[in-house]
Amino acid sequence: MTWKNSPLDGLDWIVSDGLTPYAEALAFMEGRVAEIAAGTAPEAVWLVEHPPLYTAGTSARAADLVAPDRFPVYEAGRGGQYTYHGPGQRVGYVMIDLKARGGDVRAFVHHLEEWLIRTLARFNVKGERREGRIGIWVDRGPDGRGGRREDKIAALGVRVRRGITFHGVSLNVDCDLTHFAGIVPCGISEPAYGVTSLADLGILASMPEVDMAMEAAFRETFGTGAPLAA
Repeated sequence: MTWKNSPLDGLDWIVSDGLTPYAEALAFMEGRVAEIAAGTAPEAVWLVEHPPLYTAGTSARAADLVAPDRFPVYEAGRGGQYTYHGPGQRVGYVMIDLKARGGDVRAFVHHLEEWLIRTLARFNVKGERREGRIGIWVDRGPDGRGGRREDKIAALGVRVRRGITFHGVSLNVDCDLTHFAGIVPCGISEPAYGVTSLADLGILASMPEVDMAMEAAFRETFGTGAPLAA
C-alpha cells in the first residue's frame, strides 16, 4: 500500500499497486472499520485493482451466476447482487464515519454516485443515474430497436457497520469486458443494457490519471465534512 496526502483533513487516501487479493481487501476493511468505530484509526479511502473474480452481494440470485467456475466467487457482504472485479478496473473502498455526517445511507449512496459522475466528467464522459438501476450509465445512442443503448461504466455497493461505511465503488477503466459475461451484472439482463469502460469509449486514460481524477472529485463531493444531504 502507498499512503498519499489526503484530499480531506484526517482521512487516509491509500493507493495500492498491483493486484490486491479480495480476501486481503475484506480483512483490511473489517479491521479498519473496527478501528474507526473505536476511534483508533482515521477514516480511509483505498484504491485497488483485483485479479479477476466475481462477488455476490446480499441480494445475489444463484441464477445470475452464469459461469460459476470461470473465476473465484466471493460472498462480499455488501448490498446488491453479482459484480465483477478485475485488472483495469479501479475499485474504491470508502471507510468513513457516517454517524458524523448525519447517518443518512441514501445520501451517502447519492454522494458515491456523484463522485463517479464528477470523475467521469474529467474525461468528458457524461455518466448518469438511472431510476431503478444501480450504478452509473452512459447513453450509447439508438439501439436499432426503437430505443436507446445504455451501458454501465461504474458500479457501487455498500455496507454500514456501527455507523462506519465500507465497500464502495468500481470504475471500468480498461478491463476485459468479456469477463462480465460470467454473471448477470447487478441482475440486469435486458439486451438494451450492457457494460462499457473508458477504453471502450475510446478514452485511453492511465490508472494514475484516473486516480488523480477520483481524488479531485472526492474532494469536491465529500470535501466539507458536513452532514451529507441528497
